[in-house]
Amino acid sequence: MVNEQRWFEGWFDSKYYHILYKNRNEEEAQFFLENLLAHLKPAQNSLILDLACGKGRHSRYLAEKGYEVTGVDLSAQSIKTAREFETENLSFFTHDMREYFRTNYFHYILNLFTSFGYFDSLYEHQKTISNIAKGIRPNGYFVLDFFNSNKVIANLVPQEKKTIDGIEFNITRSNTDGKIIKNIQFTDQGKEFRFQEKVSSFFLADFEKMIDKAGLTLVNHFGGYDFQKFEPSSSPRLIMIAQKNA
Repeated sequence: MVNEQRWFEGWFDSKYYHILYKNRNEEEAQFFLENLLAHLKPAQNSLILDLACGKGRHSRYLAEKGYEVTGVDLSAQSIKTAREFETENLSFFTHDMREYFRTNYFHYILNLFTSFGYFDSLYEHQKTISNIAKGIRPNGYFVLDFFNSNKVIANLVPQEKKTIDGIEFNITRSNTDGKIIKNIQFTDQGKEFRFQEKVSSFFLADFEKMIDKAGLTLVNHFGGYDFQKFEPSSSPRLIMIAQKNA
């Protein structure tokens, strides 16, 4: 059954979430991280938090570069998998991003690949960014990678079918009450399943307000993993870099 209040808890812990998104582009992810590191130029001893890290694919990549990386995620199942890859400079914890995680500790906090916008209220989203700000050292940075709501809404595909690992996923999408809603239905081993994703369709101006209210300053924003200029009508992503005021 769909959990209207906390859809992300059951869905992200489900094996079907990982089946549906198993073919995510690893090369694209690494391309983005390489460009991000080239732009930020973090010192080798930098402490990095990967917020909403999933199974830790990006955390592992950053740790391999020599940084001290911590990954946190609400999904206990994802963190259980991620912990299999822990090393001296890589650790994982189950954590709700709405609560702060350490104070004035990290040089960089990253929230990547649209891992934001999941909550019902603006208050919860503001609380999340404010608690992120608490976790960053003075002059440290917050990187938020979100979809470009302008383009997503303009190009929304109402219906789609995907067959993965023998499961036919029936997907419908809508833009309703300021949220991009994706309904996912399928049958596996004779049992019917229904899940839902709801992501707030925040725009640049919305993020600017939340970032400013949290005591951060938006210092740059880009429109894609190649770090090209953000164009509201055509850019695939909205990548924002904010700095904590000293």
